[in-house]
Amino acid sequence: MSKHVAVLMGGWSLERAVSLVSGAAVATALRDEGYRVSEIDVTRDIGQVLSKLKPDVVFNALHGRWGEDGCVQGLLEILDIPYSHSGVTASSTAMDKILAKKIFKSAGIPVAPDCITGRDALFAHEPMARPFVVKPYNEGSSVGVVIVRPGDNFSPDRPGPWQDVDQVMVERYLPGRELTVSVMDGKAMTVTELKPRSGFYDYEAKYEDGMTDHIIPADLAPDMLDRIMNYAAQAHRILGCRGVTRSDFRLDDGPDGDGIPYILEINTQPGMTPLSLVPEQARHMGMTFEQLVCWMVEDASCGR
Repeated sequence: MSKHVAVLMGGWSLERAVSLVSGAAVATALRDEGYRVSEIDVTRDIGQVLSKLKPDVVFNALHGRWGEDGCVQGLLEILDIPYSHSGVTASSTAMDKILAKKIFKSAGIPVAPDCITGRDALFAHEPMARPFVVKPYNEGSSVGVVIVRPGDNFSPDRPGPWQDVDQVMVERYLPGRELTVSVMDGKAMTVTELKPRSGFYDYEAKYEDGMTDHIIPADLAPDMLDRIMNYAAQAHRILGCRGVTRSDFRLDDGPDGDGIPYILEINTQPGMTPLSLVPEQARHMGMTFEQLVCWMVEDASCGR
């Protein structure tokens, strides 16, 4: 009898739409490979749904809060259902950007200066010199990210994460190249450079076709490629991640840059859409999308 896989998708986070696309792609691939698949658009009764369904394994295609931050992972541990991606602690730690960066820094992985500040304090006295970045400290996919540059009008009326949360993360803006590395089973795949055709690599640039050029592998010296991939594998390891993750970096290797690759964050539930970076890097390494998702299902577990 074929293994029964429940694919969790959708949910109620700000990344619901992307999760639905990821989940649909995963479900199709698994069916093509002979798995019995149940697609679940997650609601708050997901515990009851899974208890009744009794799948052999869960493929967690949720993105954002509640699906990526340890909440669903904890539920799956209680239900004793093996699941894809990282466990409770790694998921919750990675989603807390401030905490994750403290751990990275302690391990010698370069990070940008940052702080947490409240809405009132943010506008009463800017916490660092411009340019700086303001973002939620517990969202993914560049949701709510705002770059504040010299000369910008910066006020509470401007759209930004401060309109939805009491505290935000402020981080020094890092100029340079946008780079990303997928890690599978503890091993880095390759480095991709992302070149948005306009603006910066925001939510739209990530998920709308034709808005960003992907250079794979990135045009970097071999020692820099190795350095960035080693940092990604180290970040995966020190947070206790499992399965597949993706780490994002900025590198200013221009004439006036410092040449240091700074890690921005680690994603424990990378996108699995047609435009997503993990499947693209897997293809570059000779692995089909079907092979990738099958590996992730077979790697699923509880308790680690």
